Amino acid sequence: MLPSSSRMRRGEEFNSAVRKGGRSGRPTLVAHLGMRAPDRRAAEPPLVGFVVSRAVGGAVVRNRVKRRLRHLMRDRLGRLPRGSLLVVRANPPAASARSERLAAELDAALDRLLRRRESSTTRLEG
Repeated sequence: MLPSSSRMRRGEEFNSAVRKGGRSGRPTLVAHLGMRAPDRRAAEPPLVGFVVSRAVGGAVVRNRVKRRLRHLMRDRLGRLPRGSLLVVRANPPAASARSERLAAELDAALDRLLRRRESSTTRLEG
């Protein structure tokens, strides 16, 4: 599973990632990537949070979707820059999606967010 030190727990972190970060939507999920304040960015590991609403299903289904997403993020945690805040919100189709589809859509969303972030930091530096 995802290490405890990498789990997002505070509401301010969720809000910061969703409101100030980039967004990439897929049919089964939406990913939001934000950054912590510049003074804390380099020292802090990336944090990942999950949002699975009742629209996805009952409690058992929601918890299963969260467990599957946490498992998928464990292998992808190294791709995130230090100090980043990632929120993964599951859409209703995530409940019936196969793990391969969830993994492919998570990869696509992360690729898009990281490319955007890389191009924006390159423009700022250049």
